[in-house]
Amino acid sequence: MSHVEQIKLLRELGAATVHEAQGAKGALDSGMKPIDPSSRLAGPALTVEMRPGDNLMLHYALLKAKPGDVLVVDAKGFVEAGPWGDVMTHAAQKLGIAGLVIHGAVRDANQIIDMGFPVFCRGLCIKGTAKNQPGKVNVPICIGDVVIHPGDVVVGDRDGLVVVPKAEVEQTLRNAALREEKETAFRKELDAGRTTVELLGLGETLRRFGLE
Repeated sequence: MSHVEQIKLLRELGAATVHEAQGAKGALDSGMKPIDPSSRLAGPALTVEMRPGDNLMLHYALLKAKPGDVLVVDAKGFVEAGPWGDVMTHAAQKLGIAGLVIHGAVRDANQIIDMGFPVFCRGLCIKGTAKNQPGKVNVPICIGDVVIHPGDVVVGDRDGLVVVPKAEVEQTLRNAALREEKETAFRKELDAGRTTVELLGLGETLRRFGLE
């Protein structure tokens, strides 16, 4: 399976399934949400470390991005400025960038949604930014307790975001396929009249707590 096909499959599987398939790790905190709940995102991370309230490095990152990349930006959680808006979205779409994940805020949310560009962020803010401060591109960054390396695959949807280390993509896909098969079998058993308590072997645990 090609890398492009892997990315497509991870996107279709969704963040929650991918998170479980790789051992319940790599999830970004629940404060990182899509501005459009219908957004789905998957692609290799082009990482950006930038100063709060300054978006110079985002302009620089657009020079380095390749089609299919996801810009994953550590803006230090600063939400009193919106370093990304509709004009940068237009530029990113022209380059074929798959989406934006920013540990910070954006603005022009309605326009971005109308443009169909997936954006995951910590908040919205109408305030603009300066363009003066240096930063770094394609270096390891940290959002919450998750370290993201350049090329790691980011998967996002309405439920949230998960990061898959690039060396673990194949194993995660194998695990996800097994999980999907198991859940399909569960649904058939439920349709046949069995309960989740039976299927998960929870009867003894419930009895132990007097929950007959």
